[in-house]
Amino acid sequence: MHFFEYKNHQLHCEEIPICEIAEKVGTPFYLYSYHTLVRHFTVFEDAFKGIPHLVCYSAKSNSNLALLRLFVNLGGGVDIVSGGELYRARKAGADPRKIVFSGVGKREDEIEYALKTDILMFNVESSQELQVINEVAGRIGKKAPIAIRVNPDIDPKTHPYISTGLKQNKFGIDILRAPMAYRLAAQLPHLKIVGIDCHIGSQLVEVDPIIEALKRLKQLVENLRKEGMEIQYLDLGGGLGITYEDEEPPHPVEYASTILDEIKGFGCTLILEPGRVIVGNAGVLISKVLYIKENEEKRFVIVDAGMNDLVRPSYYGSYHQIIPVKEEVREEIVADVVGPICESSDFLAKGRKLPHLRSGELIAVMSAGAYGFSMSTNYNSRPRIAEVLVRNDQMFIIHQRESYEDLIRGEEIPEFLMPESGRGKA
Repeated sequence: MHFFEYKNHQLHCEEIPICEIAEKVGTPFYLYSYHTLVRHFTVFEDAFKGIPHLVCYSAKSNSNLALLRLFVNLGGGVDIVSGGELYRARKAGADPRKIVFSGVGKREDEIEYALKTDILMFNVESSQELQVINEVAGRIGKKAPIAIRVNPDIDPKTHPYISTGLKQNKFGIDILRAPMAYRLAAQLPHLKIVGIDCHIGSQLVEVDPIIEALKRLKQLVENLRKEGMEIQYLDLGGGLGITYEDEEPPHPVEYASTILDEIKGFGCTLILEPGRVIVGNAGVLISKVLYIKENEEKRFVIVDAGMNDLVRPSYYGSYHQIIPVKEEVREEIVADVVGPICESSDFLAKGRKLPHLRSGELIAVMSAGAYGFSMSTNYNSRPRIAEVLVRNDQMFIIHQRESYEDLIRGEEIPEFLMPESGRGKA
């Protein structure tokens, strides 16, 4: 459910025609609906209200400060995977005791930063990482709260690039080796075991793999408790999918009820790390059609948004619905929707049935709120685009469009390359 709909044949975000926003900010740009974000977070939060839990929004899905602050205001925490995301979370006002730090490659400076911030816990992904966190904590006189990310070897039935719970994935510690890792953690003087963590993948559309992983985790936790280890937090990660095309992922209420039945009486605070399910359908990418190009075999709709703005179609082969901002009766065409990047992989759709589009009109690339702007780049020296948040009949630019000057900020030409200093020298 979202607040993007046609009114008087014009696509609106909440109460504002999208064409009016485009006139003010230019194209392309990302556009988010405030009430969709609130609704999605609230539905997810309320689904788990029967037990002690903490919803830690996954910052990597969209780390804009305004969105982070919105979820913080709703009582949420933040799941981070870098020092930069920790900085963003704190700038957005997140409670450090509601921040969990995941990721396989935490640097020592990031670990120290998180320890000094007093985050809730680290989700640790290797035995060497345990030792490094112990060393850093000892150096600064802290005790580091840790959970170990356990890899249950469950097929999440999703795209292989976003599967994280199989033996061939880089994430976590194999469930058979996890007891040894916990015993090591118990011996290290500057660590405190507080939980267990698992995340099997992203864009999950079935509950069964999650439940199977949970059953394996429960048995492990029971064994750890018998050895005297205190497991206060059970972090199930995120990954619940959304509808991009014809997927039918479980509703958060269905997802929650299945999990709650499985962990009834387990005695842990549940931590959840939703990202895509909260922001995915709350955002769209607005782009302008530049040219229509045809040859004997193909028709191309060339738009001003490229793979540097939304990489998911090129990277994962992902589907995003594309609709015209102006609704009218049109003939249907089959075309590739492509961008201006100098790569053959620069496309938003291939062989797609679309309403007949014209040069100069606006299109909306739907379900682009997650892993859209957060994965964007400056490839081809293209400035990153604006982000806009709409609440009722008000719009707010929450990320200014970059300028050409922004592209070279931090770069310097060494003096020896300058004509004055290099002239006449070997």
